Amino acid sequence: MPLPPLPDPAVVLGASASSWRAALRLAGDALVASGAAIDAYTEAMTDLVDEHGPYIVISPGLAFAHARPGPTVLRDGLAVVTLREPVAFGHPHNDPVSVVLGLAVAEVGTHLESIGEIANLFNDPTVTGRIAAATSAAEVRAIMGAPA
Repeated sequence: MPLPPLPDPAVVLGASASSWRAALRLAGDALVASGAAIDAYTEAMTDLVDEHGPYIVISPGLAFAHARPGPTVLRDGLAVVTLREPVAFGHPHNDPVSVVLGLAVAEVGTHLESIGEIANLFNDPTVTGRIAAATSAAEVRAIMGAPA
């Protein structure tokens, strides 16, 4: 399955966040701006971290925020936020985070497929740094192989 769309409003480069919650808010706001989710989806992403800890920090410098499919998702979508100053999420090995991905998927079946596709992308250890250094949404899409 290809990655969900990554339109320009879903890409925020060089943002400032004072905490992991603020970083997730930026990713959620980008999903909302792109039309993929509503504000409550951001709260659901944050609630999962509150409940399960910083499991979303999947590799050095990378947080992969998502929540379950449901009525807070309007359509499949992806968001990418790069942080000017990395933020600690509380992960013992992969902090601090400089790139936050947000994923919204409408259907349960495609939810796991999309997570797997994104995880495979980041098997290349250079991808996070290349995204962190990107200067345009088009460059981020090219690195990730994501459609607009």
